[in-house]
This record gives sequence, C-alpha cells and structure tokens, in this order.
Amino acid sequence: MTTVNTAQKVALVTGGNKGIGIAIVRGLAREGFTVLLGARSDQLGRAAAATVDGDVRPVVVDVTKQDQIDALVADVAREFGRLDVLVNNAGVNTLTFRPMEDLPKPTEENVDDFKNVYEVNVFGVVRMITAFLPLLLNADAPRIVNVTSKRGSIGEAGAWVGQPSMVYSSSKTALNAITVHYAREFADTTLKINGAAPGHVATDFNDFRGTRTPDEGAAVAVRLATLPADGPTGAVFEDDTQLTW
Repeated sequence: MTTVNTAQKVALVTGGNKGIGIAIVRGLAREGFTVLLGARSDQLGRAAAATVDGDVRPVVVDVTKQDQIDALVADVAREFGRLDVLVNNAGVNTLTFRPMEDLPKPTEENVDDFKNVYEVNVFGVVRMITAFLPLLLNADAPRIVNVTSKRGSIGEAGAWVGQPSMVYSSSKTALNAITVHYAREFADTTLKINGAAPGHVATDFNDFRGTRTPDEGAAVAVRLATLPADGPTGAVFEDDTQLTW
C-alpha cells in the first residue's frame, strides 16, 4: 500500500472480491473513499480491484485467521493511522457445501455446520471489530456496517418463509444481536454501528437465483457507511426500511 491523502477517508471491506462485496467496494470508491478490498488471496484481490475505478487497494485477509487480521491492522496503522469505515461483508452458508437441490432440514444440519458458518459470520466479525477498533476510534466519524440478512429476523413478516438453513439464518440473528450490543457501548461516541440487509441478491452464494443485482443490494451498506452525524446506530436496514429482528 502507498500513503493516502490524510483528508481522504479509508474503508475496509471484507469478502470484497465478488458479489455484494465488490459492489460495496464500487459504491464506496464512487463516494471518494480509498477502499481496501479484502480477499482471502492476493490473486483474487488484485483481479477484483482491477475492475473498479478509483483508489481501490487489494489486501489479504481471511476473517478466520487472527494472524492475517493482526498483520492487516499493522499495515493500516502504518499507512493511514486510522480506519473510517469497516464493512464486515465476508460470509458463508452451509449451502456453500451442499447442492442447492438438496436443501437441508434443520434436523439435517449439525454442529460442524454451525462451527463452519459461525466461524465466519459471527466470530469473524468479532475478530475484525476487536482488532480494528483502535483505528476506528482514531477517525472523526467512524462507521461499522455488518452485512446481515432479513433471514436473521424473528419478528419481520415473511422473513422465515422458505428459509433453507437454520444455521445461516441463526448466524445472522446472532450478528444482529452483537451489532446492537456494540452500538449500545459506543452510543455516546461518534462511532455508528448498523446492520445492512441487502435483500435477495443474485450471486454465486445462491446460484444466482436472487431477484436483485449486487449494486442494488450494496446500496444500503454504502448508505450506512456514509451516515451523517445524526444518523441511526444499532439498527438493521433493508434499503431505507428499518427491520425488526
């Protein structure tokens, strides 16, 4: 990484090399951010970054690997001295490991499924927030956006209709809960922490069966990343609608 203009805001997007992640990267780059595009390999990151206009810099980070996270924190601290926006977008589903035509019933999902999914969708977010919090607090108006899902809602009408995975949806329920807890702790600061539900987006995550484009799904995350000082915190949004969860 090369040194950035200190007046230019810096954002980090995990899982930023494809799908909703690369769309969030595009959106933040259009907003004038220097965007650190997180990917699990340098090759994937470089290939993705080359498709986006703006100051987009690939970085290697697997949210399940503390050593990679720590190394990235050190790099960002050295180059920028702060982080303005953290977008926790990296996520997995049990369906990643099973054919879409063979959707599991709750009784067919097991502890290993929970471990695999929670390791990324929940524990990975905690690792990232814990590690980057000092750099976020160095920023004037820091924002954390946790990419969640309407499937994580208990109270939202229709959220559970056709839900294919108990493990995936419960991981997003847990993510919503930790989002609120973090926001509560920092309610009296300039740090705002919210959840972004992108809707049913067509990506390789669902065999491109979604009804929305990645850019449509990414718009809410970009909006929450650029909230004004009087914007909300501790909430989950799909587009402009606050969801119950």
